[in-house]
Amino acid sequence: MTPDPAKPGEGDFRCGTAAIVGRPNVGKSTLVNALVGQRFSIAGPKPQTTRHRILGIVTRAQGQILLLDTPGLHADGARALNRQLNRAARNAIAEADVGVQLIEAGRWTVEDQLVRNQLADSAQPRLLALNKVDAQKDKKQLLPFLEKVANDGFYADVFLISARRRDGIEALERAIIDLLPVAPAQFVDDEFTDRSERFLATELIREQLMLRLAQELPYAVTVEIETFADREDGVAEINAAIWVEREGQKAIVIGKGGEQLKTIGSAARQAMIKLFGRRVFLKLWVKVRENWSDDEAALHLFGYSD
Repeated sequence: MTPDPAKPGEGDFRCGTAAIVGRPNVGKSTLVNALVGQRFSIAGPKPQTTRHRILGIVTRAQGQILLLDTPGLHADGARALNRQLNRAARNAIAEADVGVQLIEAGRWTVEDQLVRNQLADSAQPRLLALNKVDAQKDKKQLLPFLEKVANDGFYADVFLISARRRDGIEALERAIIDLLPVAPAQFVDDEFTDRSERFLATELIREQLMLRLAQELPYAVTVEIETFADREDGVAEINAAIWVEREGQKAIVIGKGGEQLKTIGSAARQAMIKLFGRRVFLKLWVKVRENWSDDEAALHLFGYSD
């Protein structure tokens, strides 16, 4: 990406990376989308919705934040996919200028402690954000919780937020910028991610799979874009394969008379039209690769890498 030469690069302007980290399902992707002001990082009700480190770009007059949305750090390392997701989260922490740990207001788990321990191994400043405070009927009940988890100076500051309602995120944004190094912007104003449309298409298809089949196939599906081309009429033509681990799962994705696959494709296509700003022709296939989520070679083939 080419930086904007008109963007301030001297004086107090700041630019750097901030890793949004936490256990699964605390709202990391929702927070990144809220800060960026663009829904591009998929979110869902199940752990492992986010499987890649995704960069979101926030540009303000005072600075530019390069947000790293990360997979949830979790204790389960039984399968190759789980280990890869943990590596991606740990690598993001190691390279970030600022670490932002997101937790659920009023709840601290073993995996939250795992995230804190990982942050402790890095020298960057750390912030703590308590998400879902809108679900707390009595905010005063959070005081003893805060005293327990954030009274030792480990975090430079603590914020009470609701990522879903965008409450409290402006103060968190200002705090992140203040902790970034003085540096010129790396991206122009209107860029919100460094990920390609090809990658985003993959994620939007997988989001629909997670939303509609989370109970039946929570972790056994992934998506591969086979072709992505812009036709002369301006339509983005996309052919994608949905990979599952067993033949029985293939039938679940397709559904009776192909209705499930048709519904998934239609919803994903509408999301792409909204994000890409042009018409989309999407064709989906369902394929089987036995135990792909525990196969290092398959993970590399499907784009899961450090």
